[in-house]
Amino acid sequence: MRLGEICLLTNDVVTLANFYKALLETDNSSNDPVHQTIIEEETMLTVYHDGSQKKQLNENMCIAFTVDDMEKEYQKVLALGVQIIEKPSKRPWGTINMCFYDPDGNKVYLRSFQ
Repeated sequence: MRLGEICLLTNDVVTLANFYKALLETDNSSNDPVHQTIIEEETMLTVYHDGSQKKQLNENMCIAFTVDDMEKEYQKVLALGVQIIEKPSKRPWGTINMCFYDPDGNKVYLRSFQ
């Protein structure tokens, strides 16, 4: 068994999908207001509105991306205007991590194994 998909449930698919398309520097050629797949590799990233109203209380989950150039990604995140939780910092186990909120309040981590 392997993880096949991470789906972010949202009230506003277009806004959240556009954020992740900018963050991940990708384009799925979709402006669908109900369902958009952002990453279509082995593990997919999907943004979806299932018809129910979301409370945006995403306190028990986060999504993490591994990056090669933390400074480049940090500057991109700053340009996206999101709330930074933690600026890039070196961890005792050797990674450089940063954390911020996406437009729906999900915690997003970027990490670099340098």
